[in-house]
Amino acid sequence: MSVHSLDEEKNGLASVSPNGSFHKTNKGEAIVEPVGSGNAELEEVTELQTSETLHRGLKARQISMIALGGAVGTGLIIGSGTALVQGGPLGILLGYSFVGMICYLVMTALGEMAAWLPHKKGFSGYATRFVDPSVGFALGWNYLMKYLVVTPNNINAAGVVIRYWTEKVHTAVWMVIFIAFIFVVNLLGVRVFGELEFWFSSLKVITLIGLLLMGIIIDLGGNPRHDRIGFRYWNPPDGPMGHYLKDQVGGRESLSIFLGFWSVMVNALFAFIGTELIGVTVGEAQNPRKNIPIAIRRTFWRILVFYVGGVFVIGLTVPSTNHDLFTATKAKTGAAASPFVVAATLVGIKTLPSIINACILIFVLSAANSDLYIGSRTLYGLAIEGKAPAIFKRVNRAGVPYAALILCTAFCFLVFLNLATSSAKVFGYFVNLVSSFGAITWMCIAFCHIRFMKALKAQGISRNDIPYKAPFQPWGSWFALVATAIITFFKGFDAFLPWQTPKFITSYIALPTFFVFWLSYKLFYRTKMYAPEEVDLHTGKRAIDQEEEYFLQQEALKPPRSRLQRLWDDM
Repeated sequence: MSVHSLDEEKNGLASVSPNGSFHKTNKGEAIVEPVGSGNAELEEVTELQTSETLHRGLKARQISMIALGGAVGTGLIIGSGTALVQGGPLGILLGYSFVGMICYLVMTALGEMAAWLPHKKGFSGYATRFVDPSVGFALGWNYLMKYLVVTPNNINAAGVVIRYWTEKVHTAVWMVIFIAFIFVVNLLGVRVFGELEFWFSSLKVITLIGLLLMGIIIDLGGNPRHDRIGFRYWNPPDGPMGHYLKDQVGGRESLSIFLGFWSVMVNALFAFIGTELIGVTVGEAQNPRKNIPIAIRRTFWRILVFYVGGVFVIGLTVPSTNHDLFTATKAKTGAAASPFVVAATLVGIKTLPSIINACILIFVLSAANSDLYIGSRTLYGLAIEGKAPAIFKRVNRAGVPYAALILCTAFCFLVFLNLATSSAKVFGYFVNLVSSFGAITWMCIAFCHIRFMKALKAQGISRNDIPYKAPFQPWGSWFALVATAIITFFKGFDAFLPWQTPKFITSYIALPTFFVFWLSYKLFYRTKMYAPEEVDLHTGKRAIDQEEEYFLQQEALKPPRSRLQRLWDDM
């Protein structure tokens, strides 16, 4: 066993007696003996699991829907309008497809690691185990900072959406209500959170399917004006490619087309960021080695249908030169900001904006709810590893890390920044920060997976024998790492044309922040990157295997499920 494996055993990350019986670790996690346990032991297991650690309470259907909910939000329903203006219908299709491919490669890489070791310490745990504790420290705090920012961003969007119906009640009042709502939902425990998020995400799916069908019907002539649009908007002057910053680059058409396409990829990066949250839910997932790979595999179809299909429909039904779309995407965030509303308005559909507005409200509240959940679990994971104050390890009887939850909720009040400046500006600043923090997370996940694969090979473990084998490897993770790095490095190019200090800072502040976290930890603790032979692939794995076996035994004791119940579980 490697040196850092022994250290983690000593710190209580995993502790199983020679006879395999149940007992509690120093970290407060419960280890169970699945075979031959008496009733007294099972009662003790239940008591510990309900009081001292996160609970594995997320069901297969909930994990699957949470994976979808994290991947679909304001970046698609609102931000795609800006991408259409800048990139044109073909540019937005190509840009979202390319970034969607990167996203899929990152997700499969994460799925391979999560299926092997579905621990409760989030991404930073994989970086600490497979790369270097300093990388784990920097990644953990980077990911936490992303969720400290993205949660108030979605609250901000929800507050502006409400103003579509009424401005009699001050926006600050609505924001307090929304913050209280998501705090209470998270405080009630993972079962309540999982069930509510399941229904939220189900409504998202229904809404997106409805919007896609609406767009196709409008395009084929099923609209009040009986106008068959076809690919009309793919022809000049509306398409196929857009122009961005044409005046700033001296009117050079080819360069402005390229900048338009590049801006689409930056926009798409923000839209896809959040898909990786499934990697944090593994700590509270039932039967994770089966359910996590299922959720990962379905990601491909979600990306293809909802993202690529969504922007394709938008490009068919809305001209990229439409001034209403430009005004909507630049002036405010709400129902009017959605290109789907612009598409309906152009063909004379009157009542749809209010319906879509209500759906957008559900989208952003669902996103804020899951963001607060992920933020609190990330901080909890850092505390478990000793990389955050020990107070954030505290968990109540419902399995909620309440101290971490309170801190993350406090950051939601950053949303009141929009009382001093416009909501659109605040939204834009948050978008830049979120996409930067998220891109760094993707790069770290890809790099962790590269090191994980090297460790498997060095230690004689075939990837054919692990619970889930990611496709297109090892080149897939290398491609995702390099491509994301290039997009991230050049994502703030428009801050120079002309120079915009706030945009430059929010586009790039994440990079030096990550570097400072990494370097300070590395110098203070004098850590080094593990050689593949030294990587700890086994500590804690036996405990998770036992926990999973116990779960499967308990499931086997239940009466047979009806066909309808099995269908419900597989949703």
